[in-house]
Amino acid sequence: MRSPLRDQIRQVLLEGLISGRWEPGERIVERRVAAELKVSQAPVREALRELEALRLIESSPNKGARVRPLTAADLQEVYEVRAGLEETAARLGGPPIEELRAHAARLHVAAETGSLDDQVRHSVAFHREIVAASGNAVLLSVWESLSVEVWTHLSIRLFRIRPDENAADHEPLIEAFEAGDPDVGRMLREHVLGYAPCDSR
Repeated sequence: MRSPLRDQIRQVLLEGLISGRWEPGERIVERRVAAELKVSQAPVREALRELEALRLIESSPNKGARVRPLTAADLQEVYEVRAGLEETAARLGGPPIEELRAHAARLHVAAETGSLDDQVRHSVAFHREIVAASGNAVLLSVWESLSVEVWTHLSIRLFRIRPDENAADHEPLIEAFEAGDPDVGRMLREHVLGYAPCDSR
């Protein structure tokens, strides 16, 4: 079972990466983070290991943990995996249309108010509905393990990738799901890859 404390520390570290508190190549000092959060170093170390598994940081015996410099190719790989998972999810089950419409409406509001955090959050929620509707727990677990929201934030901050800020981008997907279009999986895959850096699709 995951430790709630470790989850909280992991979230703090992720927010630091998203906000740019720690820049690529910068060291994350385990001792300082522990002191700041008033916890022991053990759960900080565990949280850092999880971020290393996500390829967000790298560590070495002598230098400790550092923010991994990310390239456009790194982002492209993540988007390719995500696109493949969502394409499969679209073939396995149909998401609740009203929920998709609700997330798209919230995307409109987020775009109008200029809230990048809300744009990313509601876009990710839209796509999670599709993956969850597949009824495949393994698929959902793998998709969630990609930390889609974090990678989306990083792609915007580091490569200025346009966020899914326009709800209109999602309308064709909603219509395709509602109509039972057999091509919706391909549409969804292209939609996701459309936001990847160095997109060659």
